[in-house]
Amino acid sequence: MTGTLRVAVQMDPLESINIAGDSTFALMLEGQARGHALWHYEVRHLSLREGRFKPAAGTADRVTCVARPVTVRREEGAHFHAGEPETIDLARMDVVLMRQDPPFDMAYISATHILEHIHPHTLVVNDPASVRNAPEKLLVTHFPELMPPTLVTWDVAAIRAFRAEFGDIIVKPLFGNGGAGVFRIRPDDENLGALLEMHFARAREPLMIQRYEPAVRRGDKRIILIDGEPAGAINRIPADGEARSNMHVGGRAERVALTARDEEICARIGPMLREQGLIFVGIDVIGDYLTEINVTSPTGLQEIARFDGVNLAGRIWDRIEARIRDGRGRGAAVM
Repeated sequence: MTGTLRVAVQMDPLESINIAGDSTFALMLEGQARGHALWHYEVRHLSLREGRFKPAAGTADRVTCVARPVTVRREEGAHFHAGEPETIDLARMDVVLMRQDPPFDMAYISATHILEHIHPHTLVVNDPASVRNAPEKLLVTHFPELMPPTLVTWDVAAIRAFRAEFGDIIVKPLFGNGGAGVFRIRPDDENLGALLEMHFARAREPLMIQRYEPAVRRGDKRIILIDGEPAGAINRIPADGEARSNMHVGGRAERVALTARDEEICARIGPMLREQGLIFVGIDVIGDYLTEINVTSPTGLQEIARFDGVNLAGRIWDRIEARIRDGRGRGAAVM
């Protein structure tokens, strides 16, 4: 047995979550059911001070946050109770769940740098350095044999040449989330130029361009991997008149089984995820193609539980507890 763990949950405000769909809420409920003590804080209340961390001494008050002890329950409108805010030393925690929503911007990257000072003495899930090195739409490019034709660029001429080659394309902001800013540009669509002008006038990041896959009409599959192993999936069907399947923009979830191709994709990427300390990952598969590897704040636990009756939150906690028990989460922190 691992015993009671002290768990700090770095996420968005508890007041605003959808308790029927939020995966972090499911993780909190499961952790509480196992007897673990929970604290909640927002990333804006995270602080780093100078000084050298000394694991033998236990702490040096280097990484702190203003947090509230919380209990949670599945009751709409009264789903949590929080105590008074207090300053806590995250090096005294056993686990930090880094679960704030993207976008993956400099604020997100800064948080990974700060949390890296306590990991792995305090187990941060997912590993902050690996999260920083694995933005969703770029990590997948290390597996070109699994992807649809894809271009990442600032070069407008290169984008136009890609469109001329494939005709029907998807244009995505590289660090977006939830389907925001994703456009389908058909061969006869005259809006590509205006879209590119608007994006590059407002952002310095490149765009990701992919061949449109008609298989998306049959669904965009979200597969959950736990410590590199496929654990469950849902299919997300786009709404009528919509090219995006994200639940945030009206996608409909349905039950789905893994195909041989899905298993092949998971087997190919699983060892890398496990080696990088990416315990909770959600990948997106359209037809035969892997399109994203989500490591920041993946979702889908509650939808899979409703369709398949599988407690994936429990399996994630099993892996967290195992890592702490065998010492892999409690080494010396980065100096």
